[in-house]
Amino acid sequence: MAKINLATVLREPSFPSLCPVTEAVDAMANAGIEERGAIFTRREVVEFILDLAGYDATAPLYTLRLLEPSFGFGDFLLPAIDRLLVSWKSSSAAPSALSDAIRAVELHRASFDRTYALVVQKLRAAGIALIEAENLADQWLIQGDFLLVPIPGEFDVVIGNPPYVRQELIPNALMAEYRLRYRTIYDRADIYIPFIERSLSLLAKDGQLGFICADRWMKNRYGGPLRAMVANGFRLSIYVDMVDTPAFHQAVVAYPAITIVGREKPGLTRIAHRPEISDTALSQLSAVLRSAKAPAPDSGVKELQAVASGAEPWILESSDQFALLRRLESAFPLIEDVGCKVGIGVATGADKAFIAPFDTLNVEASRKLPLATTRDILDGSVKWRGLGVVNPFGDDGKLVKLDQFPKLKRHLEAHRDQIAGRHVAQKAPANWYRTIDRIYPGIAAKPKLLIPDIKGAAHIVYEEGTLYPHHNLYFITSDTWEMRALQAVLLSGIARLFVATYSTKMRGGYLRFQAQYLRRIRLPAWEDVAPKMRQALKLAAETGDVEACNNLTFDLYGLPALERAALGGAEK
Repeated sequence: MAKINLATVLREPSFPSLCPVTEAVDAMANAGIEERGAIFTRREVVEFILDLAGYDATAPLYTLRLLEPSFGFGDFLLPAIDRLLVSWKSSSAAPSALSDAIRAVELHRASFDRTYALVVQKLRAAGIALIEAENLADQWLIQGDFLLVPIPGEFDVVIGNPPYVRQELIPNALMAEYRLRYRTIYDRADIYIPFIERSLSLLAKDGQLGFICADRWMKNRYGGPLRAMVANGFRLSIYVDMVDTPAFHQAVVAYPAITIVGREKPGLTRIAHRPEISDTALSQLSAVLRSAKAPAPDSGVKELQAVASGAEPWILESSDQFALLRRLESAFPLIEDVGCKVGIGVATGADKAFIAPFDTLNVEASRKLPLATTRDILDGSVKWRGLGVVNPFGDDGKLVKLDQFPKLKRHLEAHRDQIAGRHVAQKAPANWYRTIDRIYPGIAAKPKLLIPDIKGAAHIVYEEGTLYPHHNLYFITSDTWEMRALQAVLLSGIARLFVATYSTKMRGGYLRFQAQYLRRIRLPAWEDVAPKMRQALKLAAETGDVEACNNLTFDLYGLPALERAALGGAEK
């Protein structure tokens, strides 16, 4: 079996002593399923992706090169080999003609060994002698880290389901080596990001990549460099939204999607949503997605132009909503450009030490604030449960001197082990008692809108100016817009259009109402809102009349009948 000596392939300048990296790779090679991000894909979905990538048994596949970057138990690799063998058997080529047809990589040793045996078994069943079958398996399969091992040449097809592993689960030395090699690792990018980067870089001209993975990189901040890479040298030809479909052998929380990206000129992207997971339905959908003819209106397939545009988030919604969104973006400023501020509540890193019932927090009155949490706003209004948060910051945003606040000092010292053990405290031991996020007491006193992170629809709650938000709440304040009027706008379909377009979605269709998406909302300047409209918006929010919020907001933005219909509103 092909074994890669990683010590011979890592770049010497990166680490003069390679032990930390090789040790980290060895640890990952023996890790459990969760640590290595293994998710197993259903056979029907694999066949669908192979179809979309053009890996068709009727073609001379033995003349092409296929790459599988993380083959695991062979969910993609074995069906691909089945197609390759059907194609090969229809020719007069010798088994040696297959030697360059596949390269497949797997880090996990036990998975490698198991799949190696299955590959040899499959080749033997096709009539290939044992020694030739083992030789092919040795040439095809590589045990090692896809992000580090040498893989010569280019590939016509790259397929698979890259591992989904958060950075904090990867040893520091290994993560540092990855960062040296891959420019798309940005911010808190998960490890599937460099998997996609390297896979794209290995595509031959007109080569096709077909992956199923989380769609977060298509819209999130950390996906910007990878989106720019796609926009600058590739074409997103097909996108299939797989939310709430049984695409895998186990449920996943992240929002999965199939993407087909080719090394070819930019062009139209064909889009389908939530297909039925059956051989028949997926075969029919594949035919439409790959057809030279434009999809019929009733096919469930849409076409969008210019989806990939630099590092900008990809808009993959319906064409009428896409057109509306672009018009609003050209006509109105960003919400933060008209005097509104989007923020997130305080993360302490040690809630049990910093948060307790307000009345029982035995610290100076100036060192605690009443706290708003998601449980306080469940029904759309504020019902404070009485929690408070310890505030170690002064009005200037700097940590207070503990000697000046004996009660605060006594409270913090009583919880010192828990507080000082946090990462933020270990980085700056002199500031061991700070919360992760700086607290600005003035925020509590401002009227504000509170917004939970994950919701199926906009949940915008008015808070009159007494509570400080917890970290699972986003908030909006403004020195220009009246908060109740702004609440009415944000409860409308227009606000949801922006968030739904740019947000990643979770299992069950829930949206992420995070600051980076809320900041995408476009809003008229307050001085451009007529007095009568101001009063009407305020009243609609105060009475909780969502239909009135919608209709008034549609009028505010000047939406004609067709644009109202695109948002599900009544046509006038």
